[in-house]
Amino acid sequence: MKLARLGAPGFEIPVVVDGDRTLDLRPLTADVDAAFLASGGLDLVRGALTDGSLESLNGAADLRVGSPLARPGKIVCIGLNYRDHAAETGAAIPTEPVVFMKDPSTVVGPFDEVLVPRGSTKTDWEVELGVVIGSTARYLDSPADALACVAGYVLSHDVSEREFQLERGGQWDKGKSCETFNPMGPWLVTSDEVGDPGALGLRLWVNGVARQDGSTADMVFDVAYVVWYLSQFMVLHPGDVVNTGTPAGVALGLPDKPYLRAGDVVTLEIDGLGRSEQRMVQA
Repeated sequence: MKLARLGAPGFEIPVVVDGDRTLDLRPLTADVDAAFLASGGLDLVRGALTDGSLESLNGAADLRVGSPLARPGKIVCIGLNYRDHAAETGAAIPTEPVVFMKDPSTVVGPFDEVLVPRGSTKTDWEVELGVVIGSTARYLDSPADALACVAGYVLSHDVSEREFQLERGGQWDKGKSCETFNPMGPWLVTSDEVGDPGALGLRLWVNGVARQDGSTADMVFDVAYVVWYLSQFMVLHPGDVVNTGTPAGVALGLPDKPYLRAGDVVTLEIDGLGRSEQRMVQA
C-alpha cells in the first residue's frame, strides 16, 4: 500500500493510493501518525480496500502533497553508512553504526521549499531510505526480529549544513536540524509492497545534474541490523523514523564543493518509493 497526506500544512487529508485512485481514509483515521500505526491502522486500511468501502477523494490531484507521516516522534539517523560515502569524506568505515538525532519538526512535504539557513555557506543534499517504525522495538533479540517492527519506507532528504555539523563544536545535530531540513515522501510504502529494503536504487540530481546514484545494497549496516542495534540503546516507537544514510556524491565529497544556494532545485527518487523535488530559498 501507498499512504499519503494531501492538503495545506496542518490540514492534510490521509489517503491511500490504489492504482490510479486516491481514496479518502478519513472514515478510518484522522491522520497517518503514531497513533494510527500503533492501533493497527494499516490492517484497517487493508480491510477497507478488500471490502471496497473507501471512496475517492475529489480534487486530489490539485492538492499539495504533504509528508506521508505526520510529525514523527523522533528521527534517528545513521551516519557514514555507505562505504563509498565514507571514502569520499575521508572517514574510516564504521565498526558500529554512527548515530545522531534530527529534530522531527524538520519534516516537510516532498515538494515544499527548503530554507537555506541564515549564515549558511555549506548546505548539502543527501538522498536516504527512511524506515518508519510500526511497532515497538525494545531490546530486540537479533536483527532477524527487526523487520517485523517496520511499517514501511519513505523517500527521505536528509538536508545537512556541513559547517554547522562539523566545524561549530562537533555536534552533528546542529547541522541536521535546521528548519525544513527533512523533506519526506511522497508516499509511505508498506513493507510488503517494498520487498527487500536492501535492493533499492537511490538517485539525486541538482539542477538536473546527476549527483548521487547508489543502492541500499551498499549499506555498511543493513536495515534489520540498524533497527536491532538502535533497540539496544533506545526504544523505537510506532511513528519514529530512521534515516539510514546516503551514498556517495554529496557536495562535501566533491572536488569543487558545489553547496546548495537559493534557487537551486534538488530532485530525488528511490525505487518504488516515488520521486520528490525541492527548491532552495533563503531563510
